[in-house]
Amino acid sequence: MQLWIEAIRGFIFPVGRPPRPWLRLEPPFCARCADPFARHAPGEFLCGNCAGRNWALSRVRAAYRAVGTVRETVLRFKYQREYHLRPWLGRWMRDGFRQYYEKETWDALVPIPLHPARRKERGFNQSAEIARWLGARVGLKVEEGLIRVKPTPPQARLRRTERLRNLRGALALGPGFDPRGRRLLLCDDVFTTGATADACARVLKKAGADEVAALTVARG
Repeated sequence: MQLWIEAIRGFIFPVGRPPRPWLRLEPPFCARCADPFARHAPGEFLCGNCAGRNWALSRVRAAYRAVGTVRETVLRFKYQREYHLRPWLGRWMRDGFRQYYEKETWDALVPIPLHPARRKERGFNQSAEIARWLGARVGLKVEEGLIRVKPTPPQARLRRTERLRNLRGALALGPGFDPRGRRLLLCDDVFTTGATADACARVLKKAGADEVAALTVARG
């Protein structure tokens, strides 16, 4: 019920533009995880974290950094259930899509899944809601091709090594979803260590996906 109230509220009283500045994610950054690099770096490079890591995820991109107004807006939508903010998060994700992925061919947008218990508690899956906004505007279908088969502690509370352990056996293909030979774009609100996105990509690649990349509202 609260979700519908927020949606109606946003329709009747459209939310104003979140105050600037919105910090852009500018190069140089890691070619795989988009981690910003403080010094000049000629050409593409991998950060120390990616160079020694066996990624299933081909790359991640975002238009903005998860700081200031962008971070606050993501948190308000995700945890305070301010659903009327969805269009702004969708626009920010669309900025990243246009900048990095629009010229390529993708078969579907795949949201990062929530466990049913957490989805019920929150009222919606923020990643799926933002992906649907984006998909309707860029002509890509949204397929919830992944499910969480066991509850896990929130990733934000864990260190990187704990995040990797936390996700073991937690993800699976959704019923009837066939990723074979497809190029899929994972969608999420924020990318930090990449543990969740890479675990999702690993499931999809193991099942035959041709490529799995990620697009997020912001890079943490």
